[in-house]
Amino acid sequence: FLFFVCYRALIFPLLIREGKPTPFFTFVLALLFCAFNGYLQGRSLTTYATYPPGWLGGSRFITGFLGWLVGMAINIHSDHILRNLRKPGETGYKIPRGGMFEYVSGANFFGEILEWFGFALACCTIESFAFALCTLFILSSRARQHHK
Repeated sequence: FLFFVCYRALIFPLLIREGKPTPFFTFVLALLFCAFNGYLQGRSLTTYATYPPGWLGGSRFITGFLGWLVGMAINIHSDHILRNLRKPGETGYKIPRGGMFEYVSGANFFGEILEWFGFALACCTIESFAFALCTLFILSSRARQHHK
C-alpha cells in the first residue's frame, strides 16, 4: 500500500509532462479520499486485523500479493505508454498501443483495479475490500468515458 502511495504521490508527478490542469475541487476531493482511505487502511491493518501464523506463506496471501504485483506492473507500464504518446509540444488525441492496451482500452485503470483486488485478497479485511470496490466503481466509470 505504501509503495503504491509513494509511487503515485512522489514519483508519478515528476514523470508526467504538461497536461490539462486539474480543477481545484477535484484535487480536494481526491486529497480527502486518499487521506481518509490511507488512515482507514493503516488503522485496520495495524490495529484490528489479526492473522494466524503462516499467513504470509498461505495461498490467499500469495495469490493476492501476486495480483497486486501484476496489477502494479500493468499500471506503471500503462502510465509509461500514456506519458509517451505525444512528442513534446504535440497536441491531439492518440490511441495508446502496446502492453495491455492491446486487450483493453483503459489498461492503466485495469491494472489499478487488479492491484487493489489483489491487495484486498492479501489483507482479507472489510476495509481493503471496500477500497477495491470503490476503485472498481470509480475507475470503471472513467475507463468507460475514455473508451467512448
